[in-house]
Order: sequence, then C-alpha cells, then structure tokens
Amino acid sequence: MHSHHCQIPLHIQELLFQKAHQYNRSSFISSDPISVPHIFSAKHDIEIAAFLVAAIAWGQRKTIITNGLKIMSLMDNRPGDFILQFTEADIRPFSKFVHRTFNFVDLEFFLFSLKNIYQQHSGLESIFTKFYIPNQSIKDAICGFRDVFFSIPHPARSLKHVSNPVRGAAAKRINMFLRWMVRHDNAGVDFGLWKQISTAHLMCPLDVHSGRVARSLGLLQRKQDDWSAVEHLTANLRLLNPTDPILFDYALFGIGVFENA
Repeated sequence: MHSHHCQIPLHIQELLFQKAHQYNRSSFISSDPISVPHIFSAKHDIEIAAFLVAAIAWGQRKTIITNGLKIMSLMDNRPGDFILQFTEADIRPFSKFVHRTFNFVDLEFFLFSLKNIYQQHSGLESIFTKFYIPNQSIKDAICGFRDVFFSIPHPARSLKHVSNPVRGAAAKRINMFLRWMVRHDNAGVDFGLWKQISTAHLMCPLDVHSGRVARSLGLLQRKQDDWSAVEHLTANLRLLNPTDPILFDYALFGIGVFENA
C-alpha cells in the first residue's frame, strides 16, 4: 500500500484545507442532498431520510433533492413513524415514483427492508456499529449492512442499488451517508449522530467529479473509480488529516461541482 502514498505538495495541502472550509459550512446545505435530512430533528427521522436520499444520490443534484423531498412527503414527512407502521396498504401513493433506474419496486423494497431493520435489528446505526471493526476499514461494516439489508425477500433488480465493495464498487452513496451520520464538527453540515464509529475510519465518497479532481491534484493515480481507488485516495487524505480524512470530500466535491475543474 505504501507505494501509493505520495508526498503531497504544500500548495496542494493548503488548497485542500482552504476549499474544505469554504464548502463545509451551513450555506452549502441548501444546494446539496443533505438538505433533505436537515428538515428533521429526531434521530430516526434524520437517519431514514438520509439513507433514502443517499440511495438516489446520482444525477442532477436538483433532481435528487426534489425526488428526496417527494419521498418524504409520501411518508407524511414523518419518516421514522412511517417506516415502523408501514404495510402493503400504504404503498399505493408511491407507485408513480421513479428516479433514474431507481423505481417504485426498489423504493417499496427499501421501505420494507428499513422496517425490518428498525423492528428486528434496532435501526441502521446498530447494524453498521455491529459490523464495524475499529482500526480497520469501514468496508466490513458496509458489507455486513448489505447482508442484513437483503436478508428479507427482495427483487433481484434492487441489488444494484446498494453497492458491494467486495465486488470492487466504490460505494459512493453509502460512504456519503456514513459521512453524514458519523462526521462531527461545528460546521453544521454533517450530523455526527453515530458515536461508535470513528471519523478517522471513514472512506472518501468517490464519484466522477471527486475522482477527476483527485487525479488532477495528484492524490489518486488509479484510473478506475472503484474500491481500490477509494482506499488509495483516502490513504492520501489521511496523510493530511489522520483523524478526519474525509473533511477533504468537501474540497474535492466543491472544486469538481461548483468550479467545473
């Protein structure tokens, strides 16, 4: 692994810190999918809203937010209560929902799986925490969670909507969801609700934008946006900030999306 660590030039370090602080602030929220869970204050509401909006977080950000808000209104804007009481009889209003390749069939399964998670497994946090091995990659927690998520009968088509790092997926949406839940600072963007998982062990959400910026800044040599690339990139970010490497997700994302770098 050490061959992939580059000495990060000082001007790149300064740029990353500067951009991270520029984007990690409350004014960032309204244009970002994280604005959807920010509507809520109760833990279960925030977690469920965050998980569902993260699940559809690809494509146009405005569309992600619009469709995230649509799911919330279909859940009577009480996602926690809605999930616990959800039955087949509640499904009809959802039948028109679609976000890119994520459709009504997927959403229906996600709602039933979340119900199972909150009724039988004490909620999302306890699953991720259970499979999390301190001082190791968060990969174990993601894979353990995925197994539980698909432990009830599920349509085959829904498997592709929860990434599998064992098969090399970058798992951008789950890593982003984990950033939202685990990272804690005073900036007010990330929630920091989950205390059992260390911010130091989070992995950087990697997509087309952040990957392009990371490569242009010399933080990532690997061509594919896969799990290996996530590990290499995050290892380099840890050189800069061992306790909070993915603070720099804000920098990579901000430069990539807002500055068309």
